[in-house]
Amino acid sequence: MAVVLYRIDDRLIHGQVVVGWGQPLSLRFIILVDDEVAASEWEQELYRMAVPPDMNVRFLSVAEAAVALPALQALPEPGIVLAADVKTMERLVAASHGGIPAVNVGGVHHAAGRTPRLRYVFLTPEEEAGLRAIAAHGAPVSAQDVPGARVVPLDELLASTAEV
Repeated sequence: MAVVLYRIDDRLIHGQVVVGWGQPLSLRFIILVDDEVAASEWEQELYRMAVPPDMNVRFLSVAEAAVALPALQALPEPGIVLAADVKTMERLVAASHGGIPAVNVGGVHHAAGRTPRLRYVFLTPEEEAGLRAIAAHGAPVSAQDVPGARVVPLDELLASTAEV
């Protein structure tokens, strides 16, 4: 099974990831990819509190995650690789040299300068370019907040406008 989902979600580890995706996909591990969190024991402890005891969590920098991906993909149990932002996932996809099969945009929320694309995806022009770059590296990009929701392909995501 190995890594079954590569997800961008600015909330990182929270109920929608742990329960919404974790239960249907029978996730056994979460790899949180974030340079700052990987260097902060305090932040890691906060995120560990949101993870059930039967699920492992590791905190890796982008460079560490790129090196670890082949081993993670060979694990017998299913897991998720999670990044908080488009730029981090773009760096990971580029460093993986084609090792990431697809990227899910699950939550990029409102902030100054972002345009609403879906009710759970707001993007700056730079983030839109980053998603296009991810796709250009061979990892198709789509948006889907929960497993039962409709998958929105990248072109449709970038062409849509959501009412806020």
